[in-house]
Amino acid sequence: MSVKILTVEDYLEKLPNERKEVLHKIRQILLSNLPNGFQEEMNYGLPSFVVPKKLYPPGYHVNPKISLPFISLASQKNHIGFYHLGLYANPSLLQWFTRAYNNTVKHKLDMGKSCIRFKKMDTIPYVLLKELAQKMTPEEWISIYEKHLKP
Repeated sequence: MSVKILTVEDYLEKLPNERKEVLHKIRQILLSNLPNGFQEEMNYGLPSFVVPKKLYPPGYHVNPKISLPFISLASQKNHIGFYHLGLYANPSLLQWFTRAYNNTVKHKLDMGKSCIRFKKMDTIPYVLLKELAQKMTPEEWISIYEKHLKP
């Protein structure tokens, strides 16, 4: 029987201490540095930052009942997942991030389309995540998102 986690605080509270500390720190960076307009909520079972329906009434095309996702955090079995949809949708932002990461962290970037996998908790580039959080407004994300939607 699985337990439904309804709040970000519940999600974080259920983590092992070493994961809890890391995710709290990343969450605080996002809360303090994302441009005005993004909202924190649980989205697909993960702590997420979204463009709320009051700013973007159509919502997410996959499920219009929910807000437009932007960044999500996850404690996975072997890593901390940092899902930034703007990196997936904006090649220049991805190029900037990749270059900055390689100049900041000694080990290779482990990344999927939008997921950065942090396997070594002691090498997470918090200052770089802070800078990344400041790079895109909700309005910019909406514009990029709509350009990628199929008509």
